[in-house]
Amino acid sequence: MSSQLLTLLFILSAAVIYHIPVVTCIEPWCVALPATTPEQLEANIKFACDIIDCSPIQYGGFCYYPNTLLDHASFVMDNYYQSHGRTFHACDFNHSGYLIYSDPSQGTCIY
Repeated sequence: MSSQLLTLLFILSAAVIYHIPVVTCIEPWCVALPATTPEQLEANIKFACDIIDCSPIQYGGFCYYPNTLLDHASFVMDNYYQSHGRTFHACDFNHSGYLIYSDPSQGTCIY
């Protein structure tokens, strides 16, 4: 193989492995890392809910389902991220948040 082809293959592999968007026109969403501890997810929810409206994840809210700690944390983390200028820092949450480029909405829970 030519060195140019190998370089292209390397770059595309890195993009896939590290979820680097190659070309995108959409704004990213901030969600919780799946490996985040329940304690950190609860801390993220408490932190965000002290600043933003968290009624959507309460019983009867449009984001109560799916009723998991990970989903609730992801929803409020994204709302916090959006309300704070969509900066990388606004999605850090003690290194438990990350940006994705596919819509995480599920059912009635629209991000």
